[in-house]
Amino acid sequence: MKKVLSAITTAVIAAVLLSVGISAQVTVDDESYYAAFRDKGITLNVYNWGEYISDGTDGSLDIIEEFENISGITVNYTLFDTNEDMYAKLAHGGSQYDIIIPSDYMIARLIDEDMLEKIDYNNIPNIKYIDDKYRYTDFDPNAEYSVPYTWGMVGLVYNTKYVTAEEASSWDVLWNEKFKGKVLMFGNSRDAFAIALKKLGYSLNTENLDEITEASEALTAQKEVNQAYAMDQTFDKMANENAYAAPYYAGDCLTMMERNSDLAFSYPKEGVNRFIDSICIPKGTQNKQAAEAFINFLCETEVAVANCEYISYFTPHTVAAEQLGVDERIYPSDEVISNSETFVMLGDEANALMEDLWLKIRSTSSFDSTIFPLAIIIILALVIFVILYVVRKRKKSKIDY
Repeated sequence: MKKVLSAITTAVIAAVLLSVGISAQVTVDDESYYAAFRDKGITLNVYNWGEYISDGTDGSLDIIEEFENISGITVNYTLFDTNEDMYAKLAHGGSQYDIIIPSDYMIARLIDEDMLEKIDYNNIPNIKYIDDKYRYTDFDPNAEYSVPYTWGMVGLVYNTKYVTAEEASSWDVLWNEKFKGKVLMFGNSRDAFAIALKKLGYSLNTENLDEITEASEALTAQKEVNQAYAMDQTFDKMANENAYAAPYYAGDCLTMMERNSDLAFSYPKEGVNRFIDSICIPKGTQNKQAAEAFINFLCETEVAVANCEYISYFTPHTVAAEQLGVDERIYPSDEVISNSETFVMLGDEANALMEDLWLKIRSTSSFDSTIFPLAIIIILALVIFVILYVVRKRKKSKIDY
């Protein structure tokens, strides 16, 4: 009887949604939960990484559009490049955001600085699908402030036409003079320092100031071969063969590999970063329940499957993980996982030193092989323009004479 009533209820809600011109492509556990927000004029401001949600391209599910259709909530969706950029925006009056998706160590910092709201799990029934090992973590031990979105690993994407598997097995490749002007480095401090620290044999969470300084010296030396500090730009640079090797997040590397069949992926032997990105609600939001509804929607099984199919990251959603399986090209072995580290929040002194040294590293431009030829073309064009102008001027003067 309960199943019959449930079916009738679902049919009625679907009919209502269709009557107001709404068509949902996804099946959710409880449509009435989202319908309760309709006609309330709510707008949610969501702040996320680039290329980090299924958006309707290439036949994928448009998650934002589907959420708007089913809930009547309008979503303003904006992007950030790094955790540090997101933090700076939030710390300087970014309380207008209702949803953010930071990484583990940044969540710890936001909790420490009282910048996040506690989540009411009564409003997130789909939390039942999220694996506890990703919920109860060092950065949020009581799972009060964050809901896991994805997890993943940092590795190296490289072009097999120019870089061998042996060369790609070590972070040393990013310092190799052979590839001058053809390698990239992360555009954020924590990831870049992690690579240098691992290359030197140190923990990526070290608070030893001498080790951090030594890592900064390594990164300064790396500038001699580095083409550019890149984040989302890595996609095009690697796919178009403007660069031959770059560190990046495994899921995104798979996307690049699909664009260029000569690209491959490795986990350097010195060790890598293992991360969890989670959904949080910034302190001061005026739309907390609606934000929790958005989080619940992201935890719908069909949504989680479609999302991870598109972004290629690993999911903490137990049912979705079973349906998706693993891609052997990027899925880490037990050995790789045991040789990985998760970021933790650094102490004030270590964090301040790292940020200060990073600013000094970035204060002078790195080599960018794509900019130099463009500058030459512009200069030549200007020279030709001036010459033509002078020639025409002289001809005109002779005619007038």
